[in-house]
Amino acid sequence: MRTRLVTPPSIELVTLDEAKTQLRVDGTDEDFHIAGLITSMSVECEQIARRAFLTQTWDLTLDGWPSESEIVLPYPPLQSVTSISYIDSDGVTHTMSTSDYFVDSSGDPGRVCLQYGKSWPGVTLRPRSAIQIRFVAGWSDPYLVPASYRQALLLRLSNHFENRGDANGASNEVSDKLLMVDRGGW
Repeated sequence: MRTRLVTPPSIELVTLDEAKTQLRVDGTDEDFHIAGLITSMSVECEQIARRAFLTQTWDLTLDGWPSESEIVLPYPPLQSVTSISYIDSDGVTHTMSTSDYFVDSSGDPGRVCLQYGKSWPGVTLRPRSAIQIRFVAGWSDPYLVPASYRQALLLRLSNHFENRGDANGASNEVSDKLLMVDRGGW
C-alpha cells in the first residue's frame, strides 16, 4: 500500500493571525517564516495523528485486490471516493463501476466496500501498482477539526518558533499527546 498526495489543502488549519497571537508576534517581519511553519508543522501533526485535517485528495495504490470485501482508506475522515481504477496485464487502464461498490464514511477510518453479490474485477492485473483509489479526506472547515489538533499545532508552532536552530529545544511531548488521543487507526 502506497499513498501519494494529489491535491494539498487549499487553506491552513490555523490562520497567520491565530499563529501570531499564539507566538505573541506583532508586525509583519516574521510573517513569511511563520506561514512556512504553519504549513510544515501541519504536515508533521497530520503524520503523527495519521489523519487529514483539511480537505485534500490522495491516491492509494495497491498491487492487487484484497481477499476481503473492503478496502480501508488511510487519513480519516473520509469525505468521498473519486474513482477506483486498475491496470490489467496488457497495460490497459479500467475504471471500476460505482454500482459495484459503495463508500462507507460513517466509521473511522472510511472504507470502500463491495456491493452485495459483487466481487473485485477478475482480470489479471499487472504485477505491481495495479490498483489506484483516488479519494478525498479531511474536514471541510478548519473549525470542524477537533480543538485538540488545533491546539497541538499551535503548541508545536510555539516550540519551533521559540527554539529555532536549537536541536536541544523544548520537546513536543504535550503536542504529541494531543495528536495521539484519537489517532487514525488504519
